[in-house]
Amino acid sequence: MVMATESQFHVLAVDDSLIDRKLIEKLLKTSSYQVTTVDSGGKALEFLGLNEDHRSIPNTHSVSPNNPQEMEVNLIITDYCMPAMTGYDLLMKIKESASLRNIPVVIMSSENVPSRINRCLEGGAEEFFLKPVQLSDLNRLKPHILKTKSKDEKRDKQEKQEESDPEFQSQQQLQQLQQQSNNSKRKAIKGEQDLDTMALPLWSK
Repeated sequence: MVMATESQFHVLAVDDSLIDRKLIEKLLKTSSYQVTTVDSGGKALEFLGLNEDHRSIPNTHSVSPNNPQEMEVNLIITDYCMPAMTGYDLLMKIKESASLRNIPVVIMSSENVPSRINRCLEGGAEEFFLKPVQLSDLNRLKPHILKTKSKDEKRDKQEKQEESDPEFQSQQQLQQLQQQSNNSKRKAIKGEQDLDTMALPLWSK
């Protein structure tokens, strides 16, 4: 079994500060991650393939508007304090998306506010880093990525097995037939009850 390396992992970094964006990009590349940087939550959502009303485009994890090549995002690291959309708002949009909610999200901030940290962690963030982010902080990213990739691989493997398993397909067909049969029985019983109800006035005479 070939172990995945950091160079195979793609991180989307979101920060409105050019200096902080350059710093996190350099740290991630030093750790051998592939990096894409954007300067706002809105651009992050656009890159991730979300349209204006934040519904995800089916079967895409992340598509750059200026690049037709699809790139899977393995982790998102975002600043908390940003204009228009905060890091917490971005976190919520990602967790609300059926196709994106499994992507790990890490929040970073220069302000150590416990209530803010707890809010983000309870909202689904994997980590909350205090700025300036250190190289040692990034060592905590890989386990979250590997955990998510493992879940995705297991799900994909199960789906492929189910699709290629004749017994599973037969069980599905049987369940569908049983459901159709039950629905037909319910309709027949309801029809008889309706006839009995209509006949009651006649018997009462």
